[in-house]
Amino acid sequence: MNSSNPALRESVFKGTNFGSVTTAEGSSVMTIQGVMAKTSILLIAVTIAATFTWQKTLAALETTGSFGAAMPWMIGGLIGGLIVGLVISFKPHLAPSFAVPYALLQGLFLGALSAVYAARFGESTALGGGIVLQAVVLTFATAFSMLGLYAFRIIKVTEKLRSIIFAATGGLMLFYVISMMASLFGVHVPLIHSGGMMGIGFSLFVVALAAFNLLLDFDFIERGARAGAPKYMEWYGAFALMVTLVWLYIELLRLLSKMRSNN
Repeated sequence: MNSSNPALRESVFKGTNFGSVTTAEGSSVMTIQGVMAKTSILLIAVTIAATFTWQKTLAALETTGSFGAAMPWMIGGLIGGLIVGLVISFKPHLAPSFAVPYALLQGLFLGALSAVYAARFGESTALGGGIVLQAVVLTFATAFSMLGLYAFRIIKVTEKLRSIIFAATGGLMLFYVISMMASLFGVHVPLIHSGGMMGIGFSLFVVALAAFNLLLDFDFIERGARAGAPKYMEWYGAFALMVTLVWLYIELLRLLSKMRSNN
């Protein structure tokens, strides 16, 4: 069963001769510790790039009263991250070379996006206690909570659970695509952006779904390590975790924004 994270699909491991991989001292095979270490590197890269566009966006707001000057960085990060992410997804062996650039591009996008949300709620001068800090804390709190639930087998990743999460995520992605197409004709779906109870309920569902995707990611990485996947898959696993963490962070920002707007 594939993970619902498209980067962690089962076909990545198919056709790889794990038995031929040298395992001396574990130096040439994928390990869970290696994935975690490389995930830390990617998180640092995201933070550095996000800090840059955060400051640039706020500077543009202060000098011109708009985000115009920062939009190229935001859009460039979004499109560039999408392209690089697709390259890694279809060519996993390129992950060691492209994972960090992907993280930097995502950071450019997230930094500008975060500044936009902060400015919307009058918190553009500092993170302290603001919506961005709350979203960051909740993202890591959720990730560590799901890791604990997985590590202690409080929630077991069964074939049935994989099927349910995979189907729900696929349905959600289809819903987003339909919504984007509808928006081209001036039709906007209130569930995605509205601050009412229905909109908040929808965002809570999406946040929960993103959190459960982390369980599938952990399971996929663990099974890859047990199978003796090549060392470069550590970078691929770290990249895949970043895909889910970025999604979770954005959805938490959206949820917090709706809750504040509804007050």
